[in-house]
Formats: sequence, structure tokens, C-alpha cells
Amino acid sequence: MNTLGIQSDIQLTSGIDHIKQQIAREDISFVRFEATDLHGVSRSKTVPSRFFQEKAIYGVTMPRSYLELTLSPQDNEVDHISAANFNSDVLLIPDLLTFRILPWADKMARVICDSCAITGNPLRTSPRHIAKQQLSQLRAMGFSLHSSFTYECCIFGVPEKINSKTLFFPAATLLSNHDLPFFQQLIHGMYYMGADVDSFSSACGPGQIEISFKPEFGISSADNAFTFKTGIKEMAKKHGFIASFFTDDGFYNSGVLSHSLWDVNGKKNLLKTVPSELTEIGKKWLAGLMHHSAALSCLMAPGVSCRKRFATENKEAEQLIYATWGFNDNSCAFNVKCHGGKGAYIDNKLGSASANPYLALAATVAAGLDGIRRSLTIDSGTLSQKQLKNFAIPIKLEDALVALEEDHVMRGALGDPFVQYFIAMKRYEIETKELDAERNKCLEYFI
Repeated sequence: MNTLGIQSDIQLTSGIDHIKQQIAREDISFVRFEATDLHGVSRSKTVPSRFFQEKAIYGVTMPRSYLELTLSPQDNEVDHISAANFNSDVLLIPDLLTFRILPWADKMARVICDSCAITGNPLRTSPRHIAKQQLSQLRAMGFSLHSSFTYECCIFGVPEKINSKTLFFPAATLLSNHDLPFFQQLIHGMYYMGADVDSFSSACGPGQIEISFKPEFGISSADNAFTFKTGIKEMAKKHGFIASFFTDDGFYNSGVLSHSLWDVNGKKNLLKTVPSELTEIGKKWLAGLMHHSAALSCLMAPGVSCRKRFATENKEAEQLIYATWGFNDNSCAFNVKCHGGKGAYIDNKLGSASANPYLALAATVAAGLDGIRRSLTIDSGTLSQKQLKNFAIPIKLEDALVALEEDHVMRGALGDPFVQYFIAMKRYEIETKELDAERNKCLEYFI
């Protein structure tokens, strides 16, 4: 597999034969071909396992609108596409390395796919493809990324109707023996799917949990996050719960991307030299994150309700807050940590749990790489008001979209087609209030 994850004919044939043997050995009846849409939600087609070889070679067709979902295609002029092109088919091409037997579903397997045009070219709006492109750029410069996600989510009991209004009651004593089977299945299930849970605990809110994963190199951390966000919902339903990553006025579910920069062979952590001191490369990487924090926040906190936390944490802020960084300081947007046995790493704390993990990864790499390329710097002491203005983060989503639109470095890294589409989609959501908390809290799409 090359740096973009494209398989050669020999690898494809060998991989298919190996999976066919596994399907026969495990008596698998169906295979789910999954791809992420722009929101990070799984979109899939399920095929009988006897057709796996054919679909692995030629791909699975899916309407493009499923992956680029918006209510009004004519409002989105990505690549000047017409409504007919928007509603055309795309191909889901499986990444065979992601094939897994689903431990919580009967005789079912899953494989993560890349979305391509019928010509075979990757869709330029595909979040997974954009993430792999940025990781390829990183490798070309002699680096690799070691990263993992930490998510908060809420586990609710069955919703009840009171005066025609849907109310959720938190599942009580989540970590008691009564609910232990659910957590045991969750942890074991994620492990067999390749997403190794590092720890889990109750969090601040009622029915809220925090779960962290072991770091992985490359695209695997985003694949694991994508797998988890789908898997926990499916397992929760089997136990009579509802798992939600949604954020509204009552609670906030965070999504933290912890990452460190390594040499291309994954042998040496390049961030730290001595305690509480970053290497020169590390300082440039961190400076890139700080300088592009406004655009980063747009992709990592992509909903109206996600961004209310920014104002909540800074009572005096009306329109803007300012990105900060520090050592072992959880109040900072970028928290540098050198403890816990992982070596030095940076927590990117701008994220909401509802963000697309592939876009969070891609944007973080793009910002960090720009810091290295341009040798950006930041002061280690208290910043002046003039310096702070360089790291301003808009509170309102509308203003954050403008910041992304005007950030030419991020636009160039992520691609104009994607940025145009993402901005158009979010503006349409704002106009039509599609992220309204009351109407969407129990919907699968925005949670």
C-alpha cells in the first residue's frame, strides 16, 4: 500500500483471498461497506458475503448526495457541479486493511471505504482522502503522526414523551455492576475492531462518560474514532440506552485530538528535548496550530451549539476568544503534556465530539506543517493584546466560516472544492436551523 493507501493488483488479490478465507472460517453472511460523510457519520451499503470479491474489485455504488448530504444541492457550487452531478453515483472502494468482524452483530463484517468518482479518482470532498493527503505530505517532509482521540458522550435511557416534548433521562449509576455488561462489551468490542481503549471513566455531566484510545500512527486513529462513534451507538441500543455525542445548552461533549510528531520511521518523538521545553520543530508545529486556530476551530467545532462552550469558558467574551497554549494546563486550547508514559504530546482541545475525526486530523496536520514550512514562532511568556489578536477565535460559527474562507494556507491544504462545499453546507444549516438542539437531539444524523 502506497502513501495514499492505494493498493497494487498483487496486494489487492492477496488481500481479497485472505479475507475470503476469514469470511468462510467465521461463517460471515454479510459485509458492510462504510464511508464517512462530511459530518463524520457512517454511510454504508451491506452486501451478501458471497459478492465480496466482486465489490472489493469494482467498488460499491452509492448516490453522491448520501455522502455530501445537504437539503439543497443547488446552493452548493463545488467544482461548479450541477444538480445532476450532485445526484450521480460514486464508488466506495474498500481499504482491505480495515476489514473486521463486528463482534456485536451476528455474522456481520465491516470494511472502511474511500469514496471515489466512477472514473476511480478520489472525491475531493472526501474527508478520509483529505486526511490521507495531509499524512502523505507529512511523510514527504520526513515526519509521521502518532495520535489518538478522547471523546465525551452521554448515555441516556429511553426517551419519554411528556407534554408532546421528548425528554431524555440519564442512565443512573453508569459505572455500577448493573451496567457493567454494556461497558465490558464496548471495551472488548472496540479491541477486536482494532480500536484499543486506553481508559474510560464517568465525566462531569449526568450520564456522561469519557473514553480514551491508545495512540496509533497514520490514519488509524481517525479510523478508530470513526469506528467507535458508530459502534457505541449500536451497542447502546442493544442494552436499552442511547449514546449521544450531541452538544446543547445543557451539556458539552468534547473531542480532544492528542498527537505527537515523530520521525518518518516512527522511532523518535520529535517534540521534546527536556521537561517543559519543546524542540525547535515542536515549537514551529505548535506555532502553526496557534496561527490557524480560527480555521481549525471551524472544522473541530462545526456546529452552532458546539461553539457556545467558547463563550461559557470566557464570560467576558462577546465575539472572540484567544487561543492559548501551556504545559499541563487543561484550560489552554493547546495543552503540551510530557507525562503519563506517552512522551511529549499536544492535546488539541478545540474539538467537539460531533466533529468529523478525519477533518480534525487533516486540519491539525495542515496547520502544524505550515508552522514548520514557514518557521512560525510563538512567545512562551504572557502575550500582549496585539499578539493575542493573531490567535483570535470567533465564537459564532458564521464568523468562523469567514475565518476559514480567508485562511489561504488551510484552503490550499484541504482543497478549494472541499472548503467551498463545507462552508456552503454549514451556512445552509445555519439559515435553516438544521442544528437546532431541540429538534435534533434524538436524531442519528447530527449526533
